[in-house]
Amino acid sequence: MSTIPTDINWSSLPFGYLKTDYNIRAYYRDGRWSKFEKSTDETIPVHIAATALHYGQSCFEGLKAFRCRDGKIRLFRPEENAKRLILSANGIMMQPVPKEIFIEACKEVVLINEKYVPPFMSGASFYLRPILYGSGGEVGVKPSKEYTFMVFGGPVGPYFKTGFKPMPMQLIKDFDRAAPLGTGMFKVGGNYAASLRASERAHGEGFNTVLFTDAKDHKFIDEAGPANFFAIKGNRYITPDSHSILRSITNMTLQQIALDLGMEVERRHIAIDELAEFEEIGACGTAAVITPVSRMVNRSNNNEYIYTMGGEAGPKTQKLYDILTGIQSGIIEDKYGWMVEV
Repeated sequence: MSTIPTDINWSSLPFGYLKTDYNIRAYYRDGRWSKFEKSTDETIPVHIAATALHYGQSCFEGLKAFRCRDGKIRLFRPEENAKRLILSANGIMMQPVPKEIFIEACKEVVLINEKYVPPFMSGASFYLRPILYGSGGEVGVKPSKEYTFMVFGGPVGPYFKTGFKPMPMQLIKDFDRAAPLGTGMFKVGGNYAASLRASERAHGEGFNTVLFTDAKDHKFIDEAGPANFFAIKGNRYITPDSHSILRSITNMTLQQIALDLGMEVERRHIAIDELAEFEEIGACGTAAVITPVSRMVNRSNNNEYIYTMGGEAGPKTQKLYDILTGIQSGIIEDKYGWMVEV
């Protein structure tokens, strides 16, 4: 087993890039995928006419590995990430990465960087970033003939600085993250670029993130820039249904956990006016895990909604978080086989 670095403060890691030893690369050329290449290089050579640079043929994934209570390292639901990368690739006319190649590459990156997988119950995890992009040169607007698939990873802390502590969120209508029939459901870089202006403005106004409304009518809740939205009302777990929302694996998992807890799950259009009726709301995703929201402010009319008192998460959000992280750490039984041993 690799020696765990002693110069990393695992409990205070940010969600950011930290150099590890190796990354994995594979190339699609002449109708087939190459064998993996192990690299120590943090940079990549890119063709000046690569479709990724000119026409946005690029998508990515995010998933985590955890050092569990029994000492073994496991990935959380990698098959779902593989399926979502295939969905994204097909959505922007790229060559999909087969599931077995995706999962093998993720496992390999964890194994060759094992010393960077945080200790059990340290509050940190090993985040993997698989990337697929059009690397062939084209000047006309058309799909590339060549693609590069890479996976790198490193230890991270919470995405939001508050961690599991409630954060303020801002509802906006004057920016759109994705068009109704566009690329919103795909994990492509353009969706995140489109969210930057709104997010940076919100940070400047004292909010951790924004909540986007639907781009067509601006009457319904869509999602936060880096995460899905969910709400609790009574014994119901409610989350938006929209073609513009990324298919969050964390949200999918929480819906199953909610059902196991005897809650009703509603995936439907959520009107902005319903914000006044919810008891708890939060953001969820691989990076965010579950981040409770303390208050929501509608920027267009300054209406404010309070969801937490005393700076703590609501009881149902807390329960969902405890079960999800318990499964990921190996403390709670993984009855659905979500954790895949490396």
